[in-house]
Amino acid sequence: MAAGGVVMVERRELDEAAALDAVERRQLDIIRRWGTVGALLLAVGSLGSGAAPVFSPLPGTPVLGLFTRMPSAAMGIAFTGMFLIVSAWLWLGRFARPGRPRLVSRSQLDRTLLMWITPLVFVLPMFSRDVYSYLAQSQIAANGQDPYELGPATALGVDHPLTTNVPNIWRETPAPYGPLFLAAGRLISMVTGNSVLPGVFLHRLLVLVGLAMIVWALPRLARRFGVPPVSALWLGAANPLVLFHLVVGVHNEGLAIGLMLVGLELALRKMPTTPGAPTTREELLWIVLGATMITFGAAVKIPAALALGFLGVMLARRWGGTFTDLLKAAGLLLVVSGVVMVATCLGTGLGFGWIQTLNVAGTVKSWMSPPTALGFLGGGLGLTLGLGNHTDAMITLMRLLTQAVSVVLVATLMWKAFRGRIKAVNGLGAGLGAVLVLGPVLQPWYVLWAALPLATAMLARRFRVFATTASAVIAVILPPTGSAFDGRAYIVPQAVAGALVAFGLCLFVARKQVFPLIRKDPLPGSA
Repeated sequence: MAAGGVVMVERRELDEAAALDAVERRQLDIIRRWGTVGALLLAVGSLGSGAAPVFSPLPGTPVLGLFTRMPSAAMGIAFTGMFLIVSAWLWLGRFARPGRPRLVSRSQLDRTLLMWITPLVFVLPMFSRDVYSYLAQSQIAANGQDPYELGPATALGVDHPLTTNVPNIWRETPAPYGPLFLAAGRLISMVTGNSVLPGVFLHRLLVLVGLAMIVWALPRLARRFGVPPVSALWLGAANPLVLFHLVVGVHNEGLAIGLMLVGLELALRKMPTTPGAPTTREELLWIVLGATMITFGAAVKIPAALALGFLGVMLARRWGGTFTDLLKAAGLLLVVSGVVMVATCLGTGLGFGWIQTLNVAGTVKSWMSPPTALGFLGGGLGLTLGLGNHTDAMITLMRLLTQAVSVVLVATLMWKAFRGRIKAVNGLGAGLGAVLVLGPVLQPWYVLWAALPLATAMLARRFRVFATTASAVIAVILPPTGSAFDGRAYIVPQAVAGALVAFGLCLFVARKQVFPLIRKDPLPGSA
């Protein structure tokens, strides 16, 4: 155990796994092509089942416009692509399992990831319409108005081409995102103006910058914490949730998590392996730089700020592990993050209004959020017992209770990390998971806040099997349209049924190549 709870593993120990043999390389080639076909099908399906803009040019486009007239078929194609990608990812996991005698190489995994991502870069948004809110809020900032005071309908007008694409529940609400993200969005809006599709593409490029940061940081952190780099990349960057909800869904979590992970790696870059060693000026500069990057991540989405707490724990243990050292680390990071955040707020000209809008997402009552679901259950029970409709009060109460529980859990995890009982980065992943699962709103892509840090330090077979199963299930439960199906709910079961048949046919046609992958080592961690 090194300073700060960082497990320093010799490079040769992590690289002692042999390269894939000839048979496995042929199987890897099959997996790559299988996933690439899935990505291409998902791209085709997006033409008729994606979260297309209201005024889309597709209906009048020859050939491509046909998919908009066949929503069930288009969604079936998209679901088939999703099933192919998820199954390819699962099969790839057998070559990236920690402890396996032969592992996929970093270059092989990078090429696989590139093959799967490339077709998805040019698809219409899917799974969510949040990117249209980004465009509208960024345009408000570009107009010189305050996106933290005005919603798209008020600032731009109901008939504005950017407002029309924003879901109704968000048209009157101010932006809940940090000033750094809106400053980047403002630059995009200055370039694209009211043009929706170019704006979507540039926002996707911004997410891809974040993904590049994730790909850079994950293997370095994994090596630092004793996990094979390709194992972390497989569970993290190649995760279907990353492909579907960051790349295709264009969620700014990609940028926020990327900055957070890069910040952690930079802060630990010069940390010595001997506790109590004198702090050099170079080490201190790297710590400040890392804390700055983490703060930038929080200036995109606030959950990234939690990484500062666990970084402080690692610094305190590196400096001696006393309570005084913990206070010194907290003071240093508080000053650095405070200065950086104030400079960001003032430098972007957007001010501090984002602090007041952090709870905007809580205005939506979603059953996917456990406290909200408990509130609905309590309200329904009250109605059943004839006590009146107190659903709103029950939701508020449950949210307060679960948020208090999340604070206690995070504090406990920090203390355990400080005492050396758990790795700090594992505490960070678990803490982010607790904060988001017990928060007022929960979305499928929020899982990545916990999964990516944990991928760098968690070797336990039980965790990796659970994370694999959860990622695969969550990846396919959200329909690709990113909207409700009022009056046409029959489309989803039709599409899923058709996709299952098509997926089964794919398995049958390629049975000689695919069945060996299914029979041997089907889930990472099963050996």
